[in-house]
Amino acid sequence: MAFVKVVKNKAYFKRFQVKYKRRREGKTDYYARKRLILQEKNKYNTPKYRLVVRISNTDVTTQIVYARIQGDVVMAAAYSHELPRFGVKVGLTNYASTYATGLLLARRLLKKLKLDTIYAGAKEANGEEYNVEDVDGKPGAFQCFLDVGLARTSTGARVFAALKGAADGGLHIPHSVKRFPGYDKDSKEFKADVLRKYIFGLHVADYMKELKGDDEEAYKKQFSGYIKAGVTAESIEAMYKKAHAEIRKDPEFKPKPKKTLPEGKKQKRWTRAPLNRAQRNDRVRQKKESFLKKVAALADN
Repeated sequence: MAFVKVVKNKAYFKRFQVKYKRRREGKTDYYARKRLILQEKNKYNTPKYRLVVRISNTDVTTQIVYARIQGDVVMAAAYSHELPRFGVKVGLTNYASTYATGLLLARRLLKKLKLDTIYAGAKEANGEEYNVEDVDGKPGAFQCFLDVGLARTSTGARVFAALKGAADGGLHIPHSVKRFPGYDKDSKEFKADVLRKYIFGLHVADYMKELKGDDEEAYKKQFSGYIKAGVTAESIEAMYKKAHAEIRKDPEFKPKPKKTLPEGKKQKRWTRAPLNRAQRNDRVRQKKESFLKKVAALADN
């Protein structure tokens, strides 16, 4: 019999080191995380802020986060499901809504830090490159770095829409225009009007017109939510312009009012209501009496 080398022997398993839990689950890129959270020693306990952007099938989550040994601390957060409050009721995960969510986060954070009047951000969302500059004699611009998680950073990706929204909102986020729609890697030119088109959802409007002309039934099926909300291809740009203005006017988070039941209707319970001390004692007394009656009946028989 030929000699077979044992590759994974006892010594191998004794020295095996298990990876971090979130690496095993495929949730965290620790190579990127390490570089995003490590701060220079001469800055002592100054946090290194991250603009965290996560996009799901139904929502866009943006947060300003910094790391501590106990865990990450969230300073501010904004979600695309908040946009209906500002007039955007459909397409909550498209490029335009992701931009609006980034803008909402920036204005909300700056208002919390009382910097919203000093750093107003870009006057107009025209797609041009905008980088906030420090104001002399005032606190410096709030700096953070984009954290995309495991998302692909291809040109035109929606994570960069949130970055652009936050940058236009007055945050200092180091970036270039190479990943925005409108950048041509061959000619190395950036067309701001193409990015503006995406910021105001005009790419969606063009597709709506095209689909409506080609197949009316498919249009009604795919854009049923838009039709129900009364949003047309012609009104999309105005909808997002109004949303940007409303966000700048009042970006603070407002919790939804609690639902109240109609008069005379009680909340339905799925579990037994808790008993107080007197009720518990009475329950024990009844059980005792019932048990003693059974014992007496057996003794008589």
